[in-house]
Amino acid sequence: MSTTISTASASQEAVPSLDNAEIQAWKAELIKSQGLISGAFWQETLAMTRRLFIQLQRRPTTLVAGVIQPLIWLVLFGALFQNVPAGLFGESRNYGQFLGAGIIVFTAFGGALNAGLPVMFDREFGFLNRFLVAPLASRYSIVVASALFIAVLSLVQTAAILGLSAVLGAGLPSLPGLLLVLFIVMTLVLGVTALSLGLTFALPGHIELIGVIFVTNLPLLFSSTALVPLEFMPGWLQVVASLNPLTYAIEPIRYVYLHPSWGLGSTVLQTPFAAVSLGACLAVLVGFCGLSLALIQPLLRRRIA
Repeated sequence: MSTTISTASASQEAVPSLDNAEIQAWKAELIKSQGLISGAFWQETLAMTRRLFIQLQRRPTTLVAGVIQPLIWLVLFGALFQNVPAGLFGESRNYGQFLGAGIIVFTAFGGALNAGLPVMFDREFGFLNRFLVAPLASRYSIVVASALFIAVLSLVQTAAILGLSAVLGAGLPSLPGLLLVLFIVMTLVLGVTALSLGLTFALPGHIELIGVIFVTNLPLLFSSTALVPLEFMPGWLQVVASLNPLTYAIEPIRYVYLHPSWGLGSTVLQTPFAAVSLGACLAVLVGFCGLSLALIQPLLRRRIA
């Protein structure tokens, strides 16, 4: 009894060639539709961002506390040093005016540092796994949604601080100054949010992440020019503050508060190393943001891509 076995060459003839133009066009369209610039990517990013805002709507305490806390800092610290001699804090009319820039930057920094917590809880409760097995155009939408959410919260907090500072007599920067403030805040938020999300996927759980946040938060505040000028600090702390990215966000904001006319060449900070212009501060912030994004790329590629 004989059995007829089809040969491999016969099977291959039935399969369309990968060199087929229609198949190549279909593959190119598939890759394009799943990229970071596709409509599907932004659709799912907006859906995940909306999910975060729905969570915030159901538990608004986070937003209320996030807005009230910096305002309390501004009022209490401003009152604490209200009677200091004029001119002690540089060109500022009062300590509240000096403090406003520090509170804006520190609030944005603190909010961005906490950006990884919701993703960490999603990871621990298993919800993140549902995202990872879903047919997403790109899993980077999870990261971008968190960054957008934190950016909007930071804008709300910044607007509240600017408003109260104006009421307390600090005034407001000019319109270009306000745009510069927003640019600085958004750049800082993006860089710190990237680091926080990187920690979320690198650390084993939320206990470790909260520990890192506690250890990082206040030391970076006190080693910056948020509360006192650089010349008030001992020599070693001046060096530390000159290496702190928060200082390069605070000083340009403080400068545009005090100087209606400013430019990228305006000197805003005198470090132990050299005088630093406003443009150099912006370059440091953009470099910090770019470095943060570059550092987390390999980790995110291994964990979620």
